[in-house]
Amino acid sequence: MLHSYLRKLRLNFQFLCVTQKNDRSNKLILRNTLLTNSPEEGRALAVKMARLIIKITQPDAEMREKLRPKYANDAAMLIAIGQTVATEFATIAKANDYWK
Repeated sequence: MLHSYLRKLRLNFQFLCVTQKNDRSNKLILRNTLLTNSPEEGRALAVKMARLIIKITQPDAEMREKLRPKYANDAAMLIAIGQTVATEFATIAKANDYWK
């Protein structure tokens, strides 16, 4: 069930990125680069990107607030959020040659 939810979310995200690519307020890659000065900055960028994915997927702030208690108490949803951040961080780390 979680896997199909994530797949659906990924497809929605890809569609939204294409349709909102000119909307600077939801720009996923700040400064148009994944390069950061440190792993700590990379992790912060990964968290920011994950948060923006949620914002792009559900642009209605009021609805996000209504949904927050549901996912805040659902371990599977919290794990999915953590996996999203981890995936973003892995991409950023690779772009930075793992800060070697």
